[in-house]
Amino acid sequence: MTQRGVRRSRRLWHNYGVFWLGAVLVGLVSVGYAKLVDFGFELFQRLLSHGLWLPLIVTPLGAALAIWLTQKCFRGAEGSGIPQVIATLQDSRLSKSLLTLRIMVGKIAISFLGILCGFTIGREGPTVQIGASLMYAMRRGYRRSSVHIERQLTLAGAAAGLAAAFNTPLAGVVFAIEELSRSFVARNSGTLITAIIFSGIVALGLQGNYLYFGQIKAIGDFHWTLVPVVIAASLLTGAAGGAFGWLMLNVPRWMPARLVDLRRAHPVRFAFLCGVAIAVIGIASGGTTFGSGYAEARGLLESHTALSPLYAVLKFAALSASYLSGIPGGIFAPSLAIGAGLGNVMAHVTSVVPLPALAALCMVGYLAAVTQSPITSFVIVMEMIDGHQMVIPLMAVALLSTQVSRTIAPSFYHTLAHRFLTPTVPAPRQG
Repeated sequence: MTQRGVRRSRRLWHNYGVFWLGAVLVGLVSVGYAKLVDFGFELFQRLLSHGLWLPLIVTPLGAALAIWLTQKCFRGAEGSGIPQVIATLQDSRLSKSLLTLRIMVGKIAISFLGILCGFTIGREGPTVQIGASLMYAMRRGYRRSSVHIERQLTLAGAAAGLAAAFNTPLAGVVFAIEELSRSFVARNSGTLITAIIFSGIVALGLQGNYLYFGQIKAIGDFHWTLVPVVIAASLLTGAAGGAFGWLMLNVPRWMPARLVDLRRAHPVRFAFLCGVAIAVIGIASGGTTFGSGYAEARGLLESHTALSPLYAVLKFAALSASYLSGIPGGIFAPSLAIGAGLGNVMAHVTSVVPLPALAALCMVGYLAAVTQSPITSFVIVMEMIDGHQMVIPLMAVALLSTQVSRTIAPSFYHTLAHRFLTPTVPAPRQG
């Protein structure tokens, strides 16, 4: 009986325990990473209190150090991390180079350095790669691993990471279906949901049940006067999000040749220049463009923050410079902040819809336009705010802005993932 019980315990451990442990670890690491990033930005804000000019020194030097470390020790950790996960799901051979514990550590450390220096980056995209890397490492706990098991672990870890980062469990499932795999097999649903449940329980236990952006003032009853506002928000955010995707995917077509060559041959020097640009933009904005933009977006949603109409443009420029530098960092939270800023611009033109509702509409529109994942964007924003009366307008803006964006640029994440699948000759490293 004892031997039979031991064998059964081992079988249960290999079938369920390894996976459950991995999901719990994803939740723990996601919460720890979130607190680390928040702490880093608090330190940067303390720095600003001693002099708004200090980023002119700190940000460029931090950018150079971050890119040097990325190029030297953590290749594959650059950017948000979502394209890397998509690439590994399409070609499992890439997992051993893009989903390692070394990459995970580098992602955490260098994105922390970036936020510590005022970069316009978010933690949500990196958490996707972190969760996928951690769950992929759990394959060693299986007696007989396989490509199918590894793919399930990667997909579940990525979904659990996003769900824990935003406290949006449903968005984690939708994200895995719509953006990561773009297909859905029935037998995978239990795996995804189980991972999200376990990581979500850990996140809730450590941070409590909270709304990422809090409660907003809903639009209220539907009026036909809302239709032009929804169309205008869709066109504005769709064009802006599509423009961001086009600019980031077609750098050689608009950037001066000297800068393109510098970016390719001397990435550390180019990152230093990006750091200078981020610092100048941040100073010009009065410090509002530094960081992910969470505080500014929440302020607009709660109607207690007055921002310049130029905030969205300046935040767009800061995010572009941060992304072009190649630093590990996401675009989800900054995109939501840019969207809120676009809602602020619309509020100066129309009073038909309250500012919080306009901000929410443009947040979902811009995020959907950048990612070209309307369902994921809609669910993320709906789960992050308390505005269920806005379901139909938010869904309409997400769908329309995505269509506008697709006329300007292809899918942002999947285009970048394709570059990992068909790599070019690597740029020379700078010592």
